[in-house]
Amino acid sequence: MFELVKKYFESGIYTNEDVKKFVLSGKITGEEYKEITNKDFE
Repeated sequence: MFELVKKYFESGIYTNEDVKKFVLSGKITGEEYKEITNKDFE
């Protein structure tokens, strides 16, 4: 799931808020959120 979310984020399909939803649903971790967005998960 991480690779797919990262690819979509880098393509501009997903926003930070979209990626945050994946963390909240347990699909990716807070660490992975930071790796994708370069921002701390809050």
